[in-house]
Amino acid sequence: MTQDEKLLNRIVFNPSILKGKPVIKGTRLSVEFILNLMAHGTTIREIVEEYDGLTEEDIQACLLFATRSIENTSYMPLAESA
Repeated sequence: MTQDEKLLNRIVFNPSILKGKPVIKGTRLSVEFILNLMAHGTTIREIVEEYDGLTEEDIQACLLFATRSIENTSYMPLAESA
């Protein structure tokens, strides 16, 4: 098993948890929630300290999951640049 596969195994889907959103295994913390924290300046260290049982690898798994989710997506600009 590759390192990426080990990380991605930390992310699970369960229809009875947060309506099936991807979450960190063993938690009710969604990938979306973790990414939003980081987007607003929360550091990995702060997240890990705030949520018992969470590890840096869990956060890395969220980042990898997000990367894999968008890697084969095509994008169109919302508006043309002037």
